[in-house]
Amino acid sequence: MHLDTTSPPKMSFLTNLSLTELNQMLQVVQQSLTIRSHYALFNWLQGDIQTFMPHDIVIVAWGNFSLGLVCYDVVSPLPGLRTASFGDKSIQPYITSLLQRWHACDHAPFTVHSNDGLLFHDIDNPDLLNTLSRMRSALVHGIKDQRGRQDCLYVFMGSTALAGEAPRESLRYLLPYIDAAFRQVAHLPEQYLSPPVSASRPQPLKTDADVGLSMREVDIMEWVRKGKTNQEIGMILDISAFTVKNHVQRIFKKLDVVNRAQAVAKIESMRSSST
Repeated sequence: MHLDTTSPPKMSFLTNLSLTELNQMLQVVQQSLTIRSHYALFNWLQGDIQTFMPHDIVIVAWGNFSLGLVCYDVVSPLPGLRTASFGDKSIQPYITSLLQRWHACDHAPFTVHSNDGLLFHDIDNPDLLNTLSRMRSALVHGIKDQRGRQDCLYVFMGSTALAGEAPRESLRYLLPYIDAAFRQVAHLPEQYLSPPVSASRPQPLKTDADVGLSMREVDIMEWVRKGKTNQEIGMILDISAFTVKNHVQRIFKKLDVVNRAQAVAKIESMRSSST
C-alpha cells in the first residue's frame, strides 16, 4: 500500500486549469449552495465533480472518534451501498486509521492506493466487503471543527487510480463546498449521534432531589463522577460543552462546593448517609 501526500496549495493549480475546467469548478461551487436533498447531493457528486475527482463512493464520517461516537453518510451509485444500510461498525477501525493518517499529514489531503485493493480488515458484512474490496484508491481529506471540537473525514473511493496532485488539490479547494452541501441535507434518524449502550440514562437518586438537582443535572453528575470532560458529556447528552459548563456551575452552587472533586465527594457522602 502506498500513501501520497501533497505540499501546501499552489496558486499554479488554478492558473493551470483550462477555461472549461474553471467554468466547471465555478458551477460546482455555485451548485453546492443549492443542495437540499440526498437526491440533489447524489446528482451533484455525479456531475462536474467527477471531472476533478473521479470516484465511485463517498464516505463521510464525523463525530468524536475517541469516544466511538461516529456517524456516517454514504453516497454512491453502486447497488446496495447506501447510508441506510451502512450500519456495519466494523469499518470504523479503518476509517479511524485514515483519520490518524490525516492528522499525521498535518491535515493535508492524501491518497491511499494499492494494486491489491485498499486492504480492508474485519468487515463482517460480505456484500459491503466485496464492494469496498473492488476499490483501488482512496482520496482522503477532512475538516477539523474547532468550535464543535469534532473531526469530519471525507473519503472518495474509486476503482481506478486517484493518485496525483490534481485530484488532491481539487479536493483541497472544493472540500469546504462539499462539506457545506452535505451539511445542508437533513440527516436520516440513524445519523444522529447517540451514546453507546453503556451511556444510558442513570436512575435518579433520592438524595439528588434533596439538594434540588434537576434531571439534567443528575445526568451530568453521573458523567462527572465517571471522569468525563465537559466536551465528552456534551457529546454523550447531545448538548454543547458550554451548556454542560453552565450546568456544572449551577450544581456547584447547589452543593455548596467549588470543584468537581468536592461535588463528587459530596454526592457520594449523601449516598452513604442515605443507605
